[in-house]
Amino acid sequence: MTINPDLQGRSYPAAEVYDVGREKIREFARAVKATHPAHFDVDAAQGLGHPDLVAPPTFAIIIAQRADAQLIEDPEAGIDFSRVVHADQRFTHHRPIFAGDRLVAELHVDGVRAMGGGAMITTRSEIFALTDGDGREPVSTTKSSILVRGEGQ
Repeated sequence: MTINPDLQGRSYPAAEVYDVGREKIREFARAVKATHPAHFDVDAAQGLGHPDLVAPPTFAIIIAQRADAQLIEDPEAGIDFSRVVHADQRFTHHRPIFAGDRLVAELHVDGVRAMGGGAMITTRSEIFALTDGDGREPVSTTKSSILVRGEGQ
């Protein structure tokens, strides 16, 4: 199956809420070897003026990849995940991620470019923290490029 060029401009709405827990931040910090005390100790984080533990900057990838899954799993996309190579990932943070945040992400397909028998797909995830009522506060924007290799590549 080939990649659907009509994916460009498509958006996938925010779906599942990701509740950021202290232990998730600690586990992620250990995994990426982030050693700042604000990732592990609430008092250290609060001493810096934060409401709770602060996630390492790349923690946003967890929420972004959940949004990316909507595209990968969309049968109209034509993406065979076994043929995907992750090409690029960038983050723009609007504020830190804290323990206690309830995050959602909207996925936007910004580009689809044919490359040989495959395609390069560029996506953008807008990550928001849910606030009281129906409010949403921007947290991070992630941009990702994946190469979907064509048959025989």
